[in-house]
Amino acid sequence: MSNKQTKTDVILIGAGIMSATLGSLLKELVPSWDIKVFERRGAAGEESSNEWNNAGTGHSSLCELNYTTKKPDGTIDISKAIKVNEEFQVSKQFWSYLVNSKLIRNPRDFIVPVPHMSFVQGEQDVSFLKKRFEALSGNPLFDGMEYSEDPNKLMEWIPLMMKDRATNKPIAATKIDSGTDVNFGSLTRILFDHLGKKKVDIKFKQNVDDIKRASDGSWNLKVRNVDSGALERYNAKFVFIGGGGGSLHLLQKSGIPEGKGIGGFPVSGLFMVCDKPEVVAQHRAKVYGQAPVGAPPMSVPHLDTRVINNKESLFFGPFAGFSPKFLKFGSMFDLITSVKPDNLVTMMAAGVKNVPLTTYLIKQVMLSKENRMEALRDFVPNAKSEDWELLVAGQRVQIIKDTAAGKGTLQFGTEVISAADGSIAALLGASPGASTAVSVMLEVIRKCFPQHIQAWEPKIKEMIPSYGVKLLDNPGLIHDIHLSTARTLGLEGAKQPSLA
Repeated sequence: MSNKQTKTDVILIGAGIMSATLGSLLKELVPSWDIKVFERRGAAGEESSNEWNNAGTGHSSLCELNYTTKKPDGTIDISKAIKVNEEFQVSKQFWSYLVNSKLIRNPRDFIVPVPHMSFVQGEQDVSFLKKRFEALSGNPLFDGMEYSEDPNKLMEWIPLMMKDRATNKPIAATKIDSGTDVNFGSLTRILFDHLGKKKVDIKFKQNVDDIKRASDGSWNLKVRNVDSGALERYNAKFVFIGGGGGSLHLLQKSGIPEGKGIGGFPVSGLFMVCDKPEVVAQHRAKVYGQAPVGAPPMSVPHLDTRVINNKESLFFGPFAGFSPKFLKFGSMFDLITSVKPDNLVTMMAAGVKNVPLTTYLIKQVMLSKENRMEALRDFVPNAKSEDWELLVAGQRVQIIKDTAAGKGTLQFGTEVISAADGSIAALLGASPGASTAVSVMLEVIRKCFPQHIQAWEPKIKEMIPSYGVKLLDNPGLIHDIHLSTARTLGLEGAKQPSLA
């Protein structure tokens, strides 16, 4: 290893959507800062951000039933749905800024309009969906949502799902046309191409082996070339760990107290994919159902129109699975090596508390293709096995930590862990992830650069007009954002919410 140490302002670990977003924000705010990116794979966006490793849903709570829950009094809690929707509006504003600034050429390369729908069966779930619709439709963020229990109307909306469907139990659906399909892999590559032109030093096939705090509060990194094994040393004033499932190990190596006691639980995903044009042509929507009992929230079944490389296909899933790897291209020892003395009790408590989840994952792993086809036929009654193939999607690592709910609580969502001095931050967790990348990276900026926020605020507001504003208090601004982002991002083919 060379004793030479290269100094820089910012190091981003991982070339996924999070690092791409943070790098793009920082380059707009402080163009003079020197930024380096280290990625262990040979290209950007090859892990969780890759278009084949996720469902591509522009998560905005328009269809995801797990973002709304029934309270003990029977009413529907929509607080998480509102939060996720507002965060997606922030992402669309930043993407629009990049398009208007000519930093992104063609938004159609990464985002297209696709209706978002929820579909349920049985009296209990129909009752829930109706209450959910009533709670959401009175909110300007969800204006334009439709509800129907009429099989004829549903045949118009989702002909592939309604054809040959038995009508011996109640069914219902909601539909909103302002939903999107997002190719996060393409967006990640577009952003890194832009960063490369901005003189950001992006290094592929480089694995960060170690990270330690220097005496002056900066960070020393040991970086290994995965092909040659050559080691290089780097020093940065600020480090962001955005390595997906790999972030936990690096957070642990940093030694910051904020990272103590945190564990991770890996969940793999599988999709059934159909590319047959005659089948694909019968369905254009992202349709989400209810999760099976015992399933993690990320396993909500859905039938999605996907647009990848200008070609439409259908995804159904995800089917959960288990692998001890924290990354799709990770190590079989990832889980065991993440268990440390400071998180051992937390991990053991999680194991005891999540026996139903473990049982569910074992059952999912044991499913045959025909078992999976039977689950698909709950959505598409006449689905033929020969029309669908199995696709292995990305790995997700759910956070395990001690909370007010008890020791070893499994967290579903994303969380920023940062040092008290703001010199290092790591992103852990999963869905809604990529859809809320801009909001999450703004949180990183607020936590880690508080001394700059006042000076940066005018530029942030230029990029994100709603910054610092509660959208629900400004229905007129919601309307303006819907219209302007739809126009800029080429989403005008979809009906946009009107001003109430």
